[in-house]
Amino acid sequence: MTQHDSPSLPAHRAGATEQAPGAPDDISPSRTTRPWMPALLYTLGFLTVYLLAVCTPWGQRAENALFDLGIPGGEEAWIYPLSGSAYGSTPIPPMELTAKPTVMAGLAVIVVLTLVRRCWRQGFAALGVVILAVGGKEVFKATMPRPDLVGAPENLLDQGFPSGHTVIPAALTLAAVLVVSPRVRPYVATAGVLWLACIAAATATMGGHRPSEVLGATLLACACHGLATWPLPPAAAPGATRNPRALPTITLTLALAVALVSGARNDTLTRSLVSAATAFICAVLVWYAAVGRPAHDARRTRPAHDARRTRPALD
Repeated sequence: MTQHDSPSLPAHRAGATEQAPGAPDDISPSRTTRPWMPALLYTLGFLTVYLLAVCTPWGQRAENALFDLGIPGGEEAWIYPLSGSAYGSTPIPPMELTAKPTVMAGLAVIVVLTLVRRCWRQGFAALGVVILAVGGKEVFKATMPRPDLVGAPENLLDQGFPSGHTVIPAALTLAAVLVVSPRVRPYVATAGVLWLACIAAATATMGGHRPSEVLGATLLACACHGLATWPLPPAAAPGATRNPRALPTITLTLALAVALVSGARNDTLTRSLVSAATAFICAVLVWYAAVGRPAHDARRTRPAHDARRTRPALD
């Protein structure tokens, strides 16, 4: 019996060695947070939105038509009293003159968290996200002015692609999730996504920027996030974020509600819905870039890891 049973031992070891090539799957969540593909896709999305909405006559006509719906200006927007445009009102950061202070405060918080947690590589990546996004927005607007292909009124030619007010909350949210503790990362992303949904919808519905400019700003921030986190080694890259099961649904539901309220106007339903839809898409993009993909990869690889741990017991 011993001679017949002995071959079973190598068979068991062979089964164990067959799992060895799959061992790198244990670190695949950390690796999937820094591929070059997301940065490329976000960049292509940014350029596609710019080419279709800004560089084509029909794209310009479609967005310019939104400004003809309702009364010009943002007075009819529900969020107008909180936008800083009303006399004596305090704007929601980064609206109006709070844009630069918001960026500086965000950078200061990133530096402090980096020093406290000593996450040097993630801290440099977070600073890179903000600097690349905000700086890239300025460079792109300066070098790629909006062409007038349809004879638009002069007041519609001052706006630029992408939106500066939208890129700030998007970039700061994506930067913050890099330097906070993994346990609180999903909740920081939730707060940032709700902030972005509010600012994106308000910017679009009040006429500060067109929907394409708001969407382009978010895509730019996501592309900079992918680019800044790409060089991180697996040990320093953000690991798989284990979100509470209901958190993504709750977050995106709240983001939709915030976008609907922030984009609402008294004089036109179409412009309100378009602004809210644009803001919600921005929220989904940032949520997916910040924690959505790592969580998906963690769920995908965890069953395989558990199977490898339980297989010897079954054998």
